[in-house]
Amino acid sequence: MTQIDVLIDLASPNAYLAHKVLPGLALRTGATLRHTPVLLGGLFKLTGNQAPMLAYSDIPNKLAYEGREFERFIARHGLSYFTFNPHFPVNTLLLMRMAVAADAAGVLPAFLDAGFHHMWEAPKKMDEPEIIAAAFADTDLDVEALLAAAGTPEIKAKLMANTKDAAARGAFGIPSFFVEGELYFGKNTLDEIERILTNR
Repeated sequence: MTQIDVLIDLASPNAYLAHKVLPGLALRTGATLRHTPVLLGGLFKLTGNQAPMLAYSDIPNKLAYEGREFERFIARHGLSYFTFNPHFPVNTLLLMRMAVAADAAGVLPAFLDAGFHHMWEAPKKMDEPEIIAAAFADTDLDVEALLAAAGTPEIKAKLMANTKDAAARGAFGIPSFFVEGELYFGKNTLDEIERILTNR
């Protein structure tokens, strides 16, 4: 069974869109999903990359196209719950440390589902412990334990290591996917991944 390694940061609206589409892709192809939390800002620094809003700030046609492509992806996949976070860009350092802790505790899928909901469906300024705790209060996750773990040296070091490893493997942004060692960047490569996996 083929595994799709998914590099993820809740800060990315494109990562949210990919997250909503990936389960169906996995079901249709028989692939499994393995998510690795990384820090998008750290990945940008390591690779010299920038967010599109900065990289294309002097190319209005490119920014307009990026926005239109975003809308087409939403329409194509029926992702009507998406709501742009008015606090964007949100510093997700604490959230992604919590994601590493959730991974260690075996509850990363539930954490990502809830985190994406509160970032991109019912958006909040998810960079403050109080807001995060309140947002996760209606889940089965032990949010206090995850917040506590996020402050430990081990979890901080693991997020840094994940991010450095992502850059070393060739990643430069989010969402990124690895299939049998091959890098695919961006939500629009999901169709290519599905085609490759289906035609084996």
